[in-house]
Amino acid sequence: MPGTGGHGMSGPMWMPTAPPTPARLLAWHPQPLPVEPAVCALALLLYAVAVVRLHRRGDPWPAGRTLAWTAGVLSVAAVTCTGIGGYAMALFSVHMVQHMVLSMLSPILLLLGAPTTLALRALPAAARGRTGPRELLVRLLHSRFTRIVSSPLFTLPLFVASLYGLYFTPLFDRAMGSWPGHEWMLAHFLATGLLFFWPIMGIDPAPRRPAHLMRMLELFIGMPFHAFFGIALMMASSPLVGFFAHPPAGWHISALGDQGTGGGIAWAFSEVPTLLVLLALLVQWARSDSRAAARGDRQAERDDDAELAAYNAYLARLAGGTPGSP
Repeated sequence: MPGTGGHGMSGPMWMPTAPPTPARLLAWHPQPLPVEPAVCALALLLYAVAVVRLHRRGDPWPAGRTLAWTAGVLSVAAVTCTGIGGYAMALFSVHMVQHMVLSMLSPILLLLGAPTTLALRALPAAARGRTGPRELLVRLLHSRFTRIVSSPLFTLPLFVASLYGLYFTPLFDRAMGSWPGHEWMLAHFLATGLLFFWPIMGIDPAPRRPAHLMRMLELFIGMPFHAFFGIALMMASSPLVGFFAHPPAGWHISALGDQGTGGGIAWAFSEVPTLLVLLALLVQWARSDSRAAARGDRQAERDDDAELAAYNAYLARLAGGTPGSP
């Protein structure tokens, strides 16, 4: 049913009337137009169809990837299809939980599911001279547009602007004034996180594949901005976002205190994705070294360790040419 909640929001929005409790926050409560449940269900269905297609032709797909994708989709549903979705339009602290999950936790879990790799393996190749979904996806991955939006010169400013440019300008109040603006903002949070973490995690194909050390550097450059943003919210002496300046009177919640809680959530949440991504990068790095060592061992077996023999001969020549050597 339509609602405004006293915040000037228009459109088919459900706004809570009772103060928040854990049970009310976690209860299943999608919005009147169930866009988010439909998108989440479609994401799970398409992924499952692709996995089944691989298994039917005898091509295994890691169960961990499927679990990660499922967890990522469920994390999106948890903050958009439950009471959190409604209370996020009334309290800044709940909104910040929604923002942090959509922009920092859900993208990491979804990317761990390697959806692009799965699509490239599951989609059939088109007949010669024709262009199908797989060919379009490959073309997109190699396009100039994708090179631009995956560059740190684009992803890092976008990641920062989604905080400071949104909350410290009138843009947030304008977006939250209508149902389309609210839906755009939720999609923006998720898309920003996906673009930022995609080249850093390096699981799916991307136009560029920097070294592991460079990816860690990109990660550590971006994360402090969340901490600084949270600290700025906690230290503010007045509400910074007009939309949340007047919580429902009957709930007895201070707007400034709630903003401080939201700032603490933003500050603390920056640690979670950092640890997850860092762990994933370290595992990739170790596996990459193991594969390189295995390739070297196989090459040594094929050529009877010719590289080592040549190196030993080189050392012997150096020793033989050293003055005073026997």
